[in-house]
Amino acid sequence: MTLRRSSVELTSAWWFWALLSAVFAALTAVFAKVGVKDIDSDVATFVRTIVILLTLGLILLALGKLHSPGEVGGRTWLFLVLSGLATGASWICYFRALKLGDASLVAPVDKLSVVLVAVFGVTLLGERLSVLQWLGVALVGAGAVLLVVSG
Repeated sequence: MTLRRSSVELTSAWWFWALLSAVFAALTAVFAKVGVKDIDSDVATFVRTIVILLTLGLILLALGKLHSPGEVGGRTWLFLVLSGLATGASWICYFRALKLGDASLVAPVDKLSVVLVAVFGVTLLGERLSVLQWLGVALVGAGAVLLVVSG
């Protein structure tokens, strides 16, 4: 009973999913760098998008989570579309950067998004960060800059 409860608590924790996201993002950079070697980066982004669409579609279908478009409100649609456009632009830029540069440098620069999310979260979403958390954000930014300027 304790093991089952512990696994439920683990999979309910935001940090568990964030850590998995980091692992998969790291694998994405490595796989994508190899994948864009002999193909146009925009075509690679398109292929990746199809794989994601099909995979997530099957997961939603299997879990019975597909909703009819009418069940989703207009504001939700607006922000999901904006998020999708931003994601697409990010992926296009990321794959082009991987085509041109080393994954070990491209990925940390891409993670400057951590700094931007912190700033946007505070200014646009009303979130609050402690001094220690801002120090962490600054260290992430400084680390990315150091990797690029020392390379």
